[in-house]
Amino acid sequence: MWTAVLLACVGCYLLKLAGLSLPERVLSHPTVERVADLIPVALLAALVAVQVFAGGADGPALTLDARALGLGFAVVALLLRAPFLVVVVGASVVAALSRLV
Repeated sequence: MWTAVLLACVGCYLLKLAGLSLPERVLSHPTVERVADLIPVALLAALVAVQVFAGGADGPALTLDARALGLGFAVVALLLRAPFLVVVVGASVVAALSRLV
């Protein structure tokens, strides 16, 4: 296990070093800038989707529960341009209330 952890650490360091070693003309290319802006959003969206819809102890299955209702509230609140704190607290309240029912 420690070998895998150490190899992952070395790999991350080398990836970071490769990014710092790239010339400025490569990094300032519009396509590279756009991809660099969108990758964190895509990764976060994938993480949220997996955490909301992934099955529990029963194995891999699509699960619709209170988390999905909270996510639905968050999507609607974001579309209505609600402040971030309202989105987070509102989604938490909706999920909590739906668990009570």
